[in-house]
Amino acid sequence: MSPQLRLLTGTLALGTLLGSVIAVTPARAVPMDTPTISVVRATRSYVQVHVTAGASGAPAGFYVEWMYKSVFDALGGWPEDPYDPSLYYCNFAGHPTWHVGGANGYNLGPNESIDIVLGELFDETAVTTNYASELSSGQGVVVHAYAQTNGSSSESAFTGDLLSATTASDNCTFTVGYWKTHYPAGWPTNFTSLTLGTNSYTKAQLESILNKPAGGNGLIILAHQLITTLINQKSGADVSSVSSTIADAQSLIGGLLIPPVGSGFLDPSITNADTNILDDYNNGVTGPGHCPTPTHRTTWGEVKTIYR
Repeated sequence: MSPQLRLLTGTLALGTLLGSVIAVTPARAVPMDTPTISVVRATRSYVQVHVTAGASGAPAGFYVEWMYKSVFDALGGWPEDPYDPSLYYCNFAGHPTWHVGGANGYNLGPNESIDIVLGELFDETAVTTNYASELSSGQGVVVHAYAQTNGSSSESAFTGDLLSATTASDNCTFTVGYWKTHYPAGWPTNFTSLTLGTNSYTKAQLESILNKPAGGNGLIILAHQLITTLINQKSGADVSSVSSTIADAQSLIGGLLIPPVGSGFLDPSITNADTNILDDYNNGVTGPGHCPTPTHRTTWGEVKTIYR
């Protein structure tokens, strides 16, 4: 065989081989669009999450992972081990019979939505989970999710981390110090702002006020206790015993902007009466009483972090 013929034969053979390889190499599956999640409400025993599919839907349902934030922080984020016992999972596929919604249940069409209730999965259907109990009260919770593969597409990327928290109590109070140190995860999710006097303040502004030393400013001293009382109310505490004091405090504040948001000032002699009444309420001396310190079951994941 001439050199030219051998070269031609080899080229044809190589082309045939490459064609065979190309023919059997499967195309990479396109990922599903990532869903979005948001908090609907939180109680002392559950967190209700709104799940919305992306443009490709979630026809095979979706997968949710969550952790208590204290463990999440101790581990430095989501554990590398998918079987870490401090990581809780929920597989939603099919039709629920309790918290229902949508024609297709958990198998979402494009941009369809449904609510899930972490902490109330024991009696739910179409759910596979390793945690069907109620959530612990007064705990921060971190959640993320992805759309599951439908066979023709691969699973989507995880959503961003959603932060929520169960409420600390139905009818008891916490102090200024508690709410200062549990911002933002431990704050109730059923409000985004509070009105003090005639001005509205965001949660971030409220937190900045709680952390502002009074320095002899009665307006700040009063605001610390009033904010705490109002957050306790949002958390479920009965404020009927101090309702007149709340009204009087709101009247004293009026249009003044509270530092560090503004530069308002009141002499403590004007505010001390209301401040002391609200302080007694927040400390459980009056009213429904002080809440017990929130606790939750210690997991193996938490124990491991102690010995790392």
